Amino acid sequence: MYRRSLIGSAASAALLPGIGRAQSFPSKQLRLLVGFAAGGGGDIVARVLAAELTKNAGLSILVDNKPGAGGNIATREMLRAPPDGHTVLLATLGMLTVNPYAMKDAGYDPRTDIVPVCLAVDFSNVVVVHPGVPAKSLAEYLELAKRPEGMDYGTAGVGSAGHLAGELLKARSGARLNHVPFRGGAPAMNDLLAGHIPSLIASAPTATAFMREGRIRALAVTGAKRSPFDPEIPTIAELGFPGYAATNWYCLVVSSKVPPENVATLTTLMNKALNAPEVQAAYGKHGMETLAGTAAEAAAQIARETEIWKKVIADAGIRLD
Repeated sequence: MYRRSLIGSAASAALLPGIGRAQSFPSKQLRLLVGFAAGGGGDIVARVLAAELTKNAGLSILVDNKPGAGGNIATREMLRAPPDGHTVLLATLGMLTVNPYAMKDAGYDPRTDIVPVCLAVDFSNVVVVHPGVPAKSLAEYLELAKRPEGMDYGTAGVGSAGHLAGELLKARSGARLNHVPFRGGAPAMNDLLAGHIPSLIASAPTATAFMREGRIRALAVTGAKRSPFDPEIPTIAELGFPGYAATNWYCLVVSSKVPPENVATLTTLMNKALNAPEVQAAYGKHGMETLAGTAAEAAAQIARETEIWKKVIADAGIRLD
């Protein structure tokens, strides 16, 4: 769907800022790996970005979903690919700041094996419930969760941003929140819609359309501030848990063996696409804010969030093995 040939196309090369005809990167189809199932937040981010790169940069893009192991399957796939920059990973917070510290052997070290291209988007997770759940507020939800059986909540997987947000809320509230991991946000949402699970801590991209249709009920967002796209939903922080904040974000990364000049080219291409008004509008419909920026800014965010979530992982005893 998102394929256009680049081979032999001088016109396509002319569309790429900073890339002359004599240069050879990118010289073939770009493969954009997503570590979760189709239909979830990461998949939405990747396909919107791929469509823009295809339309306005003349690139051929393959969005390749490799779900499983909290995104580790996709990460390892990226690291096995030829290190020329043609394989890019859309990495989550969990893949960069959780997996390496919650697994006995994640198979990679983000500090040495991976380099960022740029940040992509940022968004809150949302605490949502099936309409059959009687809770109309976060306080009522947490009260239900104090029953002996507690309250089950699904997420995109063990170590996902939703899982971290849930563990942080559990620690702050003392409620019996029982984590139920899925193989991605879309399968989790399907089970919520079907009434197989009472609640989710879901990404905004996964939940927004269903919230607005009234098919699920939103109780709170996990970010430090209300979403500009759904400002009526309060934050957990303002509902009695000051200082609570757990946002989600995606970052485009490649193997650290990719030549620096190719990484720089990717940063230019991705920033141009991410800053396109059509892309920002498309992400906004799913409750996401575009970040973009430099590779250095992305590296700083990864380092900062790693320190925050390493403590949550240790305190909650999160293990991915």
